[in-house]
Amino acid sequence: MEDIQSQINDGKNTRPKDFVCPITTRIFNDPVTLETGQTYERKAIQQWIDRGNITCPITHQKLHNNQLPKTNYVLKRLIANWIELTPTNESQYQENNHVHVPQPVTILNRTMADGMINEFRLVITDLCTSQVLKRAELAVLRIERFWQEGNMEVEVQTTLSKPPVVNGFVEILFNSVDTRVLKAAVFLLCEVGIRDSGVITTLTRVDSDVECILSLFKKGLFEAVVLIYLLRPSITVFLEMDMANSLLSVVQKRDDEFVKMCVKPKAASMLLLAQIIGNDDNGAVSEVIKSLISGKAIGFVTRSLESEWKEERIAAVRILLRCMQKDGKCRHVVADKAELAPVLESFLEANDRERFEIVQFLSELVKLNRRMFNDQILHIIKDEGTFNTMHTLLIYLQTSLDDQCPIIAGLLLQLDLLAEPRKMSIYTEEAIDNLISCLNNSDSPTAQISAAETLTVLQGRFSYSGKPLLRRFLLKRAGLDKTYKSSMRISGDVQENMEEEKAAEEWERKMAFVLVNHEAGLIFEALSEGLKSRYAEICSACFVSAAWLLHMMTLLPDTGVQETARVCLLKRFVSIFKSAKDTEDKVLSMLALSSFIHDPDGLRDITVYMKDIHKGLREFKKSSTVASEMLKVFSEESESSPEMWNHRELVQEDCSVNGVVLSIVFHKNKIFSGHSDGTIKMWTSKGSVLRLNQEIREHTKAVTSLTILPSGNTLYSGSHDKTIRVWSINSESVHCEEVYDVKDHVNDLLVASTISCFIPQGAGIKVNSWTGASKLLNPNKDVKCLALVNGRLYSGCLDNSIQEIDLASGTLTSIQSGARKLLAKGNRVNVLQVHDGLIYAAGSSIEGTTFKIWNASTYGLMESVSLTSEVRAMAISSEFIYFGCKMGIVEIWYRNKLTRKETLQIGTNGKVICMALDSNEDLLVTGSSDGRIQVWGVG
Repeated sequence: MEDIQSQINDGKNTRPKDFVCPITTRIFNDPVTLETGQTYERKAIQQWIDRGNITCPITHQKLHNNQLPKTNYVLKRLIANWIELTPTNESQYQENNHVHVPQPVTILNRTMADGMINEFRLVITDLCTSQVLKRAELAVLRIERFWQEGNMEVEVQTTLSKPPVVNGFVEILFNSVDTRVLKAAVFLLCEVGIRDSGVITTLTRVDSDVECILSLFKKGLFEAVVLIYLLRPSITVFLEMDMANSLLSVVQKRDDEFVKMCVKPKAASMLLLAQIIGNDDNGAVSEVIKSLISGKAIGFVTRSLESEWKEERIAAVRILLRCMQKDGKCRHVVADKAELAPVLESFLEANDRERFEIVQFLSELVKLNRRMFNDQILHIIKDEGTFNTMHTLLIYLQTSLDDQCPIIAGLLLQLDLLAEPRKMSIYTEEAIDNLISCLNNSDSPTAQISAAETLTVLQGRFSYSGKPLLRRFLLKRAGLDKTYKSSMRISGDVQENMEEEKAAEEWERKMAFVLVNHEAGLIFEALSEGLKSRYAEICSACFVSAAWLLHMMTLLPDTGVQETARVCLLKRFVSIFKSAKDTEDKVLSMLALSSFIHDPDGLRDITVYMKDIHKGLREFKKSSTVASEMLKVFSEESESSPEMWNHRELVQEDCSVNGVVLSIVFHKNKIFSGHSDGTIKMWTSKGSVLRLNQEIREHTKAVTSLTILPSGNTLYSGSHDKTIRVWSINSESVHCEEVYDVKDHVNDLLVASTISCFIPQGAGIKVNSWTGASKLLNPNKDVKCLALVNGRLYSGCLDNSIQEIDLASGTLTSIQSGARKLLAKGNRVNVLQVHDGLIYAAGSSIEGTTFKIWNASTYGLMESVSLTSEVRAMAISSEFIYFGCKMGIVEIWYRNKLTRKETLQIGTNGKVICMALDSNEDLLVTGSSDGRIQVWGVG
């Protein structure tokens, strides 16, 4: 090797024998040294082995490893140096066309002082040829001194760019452990590399050189990041070597912690991070973003938005955008720390891709969970740039790609709406026109999806993580969703929250106003078409946006577009309400449909579909004020349309063999009936079929009462055999779990979580705890019927009196006084129920049957009407009151106006003893004194 070095130093023209492959007799291109110590050209020795040879061609020693070793980079680099310094060998070396042959390092500026020329020549020679590491390291430091003192002419820069010199610097990076020397070598490579791309070509020619630089950076030589940035290694290499944490470490350091370089290390790290996280989203990239957020580097990244270098600002925008898209919670840090003026200045200098990223970044930034904060940021975007932001966005919108337009249009519209909407605004008109155009562009599903999703954002309410809350908000408006406030995560005093809500409502009002008024409701036509799309994302977003705008029309001044909205969307929302399987979709459809009942023409048109949607409304009547309001309106309308409501007999069963049907109760799709012979039957009702699942005869006497707590799967039965039985219910049967001996006949059993109440054979009301304690209430009254609501026990008596007993305090309140004893036999309260804060009671006297309604809070009498028949059973629904009477009839009255609608005839003269409605009020079941069970369809 010393002979070879001597030939290089002396500039001899003969080829050193160690540079020539003994098989090909040509200079090595890819030398590999075998275990025998002999070096061969890779392709040549591979062919030798492939022919079946298992020995070394020169030494004839057996080769134990058939896998060729890595390239002998030391020898390859010596060959390259020799060729650069020996021009006459250029033609010989060109036999191997894989190696670039640059010009020799021989030209120095003739104007330099002879001493400086000689010194520079010596240090270059030491760097390229010295076998003494210290001497080569000293050469690097002396070259750096030349550079820092400004003594380097253009010709010298060219000299430093030559491959032998570059390779000399690389040898230092491989071998030196002196941090100062390593930084100097990296600094010089960066300085010449940014001026001459040939340096980068030389460095990337050998993979191990790049790996060395990456390894030094990962070990803490952070200045190497600038050289890495210039080398542009693949993102895959970064991810495989787990370089992200090192890049994040650089980002979080101050600029004065580094050597002053052509590119700041922090800027280089930002640009490399932007390349990494701008890659296709996969597990590794996601982990990088998580590290960036969890490591609290976001705040440091936002500082780069103020960089003097445009590329660094754009890189910061790209990083922050991806972070907000990945984890929206970090946008609060960005919004708090970001200076937007420099970002806006970057817009004019940026290319089309970078401009769209800036728009996306700004659009994401105004998705905070406080409306007032979003308004502040919008004002900054609008006012802080040196140019007219809105005009610039308008021009950009007119020249952008279809799938980019909705985001730009959405931002432009929000900026224009900071002021009160004007009748004519070119910005608003152009923005909404663009959104509608994209929504109608079936040739570009991407543009359609973007436009549809942008509409859901414009309402302006967001969760803490930046997700649009439009769907949750509408469900809250409909009375179904209870998680809206928790999604907002708003804290602070009451006054602050009131101001926030006021700002949110004002923004929503302005946005809805300009959208629905644009071109006489053109948005509704676009949304109607969007609802027909074969893409689920488009359908879903259009559905929510349409429901929102329809709902908002009830809160806005008359816009004159109700007819357009009705024509475009009424029939479609009726169809969705009828067919939707998802509860939330049904509720949103219901909210949208409710907007039509406030307009006379809309009410007229929706009444056509009243029968189709009535059943669905009843499902939500208990949870939604909207459903209750619509049902009330429809109930009033139905009086002029009797055909709206039909009660049709579905099925009848004759159980006369078991005697009188004394009690009936619904549980999901099951009907339980109690009979006078002690039998309990469980039925399944499906359409016009009533299937008997089980018949039980464990009570020895009449089963007078059946009851089920709303919250459980437990049936309670009371009987004249002086027992209360507790039954567990499963899908196909019931099973008796406990029997309580109550020492008295059980009539009209009621059950709470800890007690049972029933009418005994004698006077008063028996109250038993499940632990065995018992007491008698109201002992001076002969009680006929009971109701139990919220710890208050209501009793209707044979003397026509009604009392309320507070079970906790024992307080008794008289709601209706009893008749004089002389007339007691003719006066009595037959049925009693408490429903929605009202007490309903029907009683008979010598004057006839009277039905009365009291307010359960004030005990004031609200209504009193006379009935034609004596009432023995009663059921109350959202719309109707059902009276079971003598002579086998059921009278049906409108609940709101207390007018009779119709009368059902059960087909016999037997008395209607018991009645029940299912939870959806779709079915009415009656039990009669002659043992018949009938099921009626409602609606």
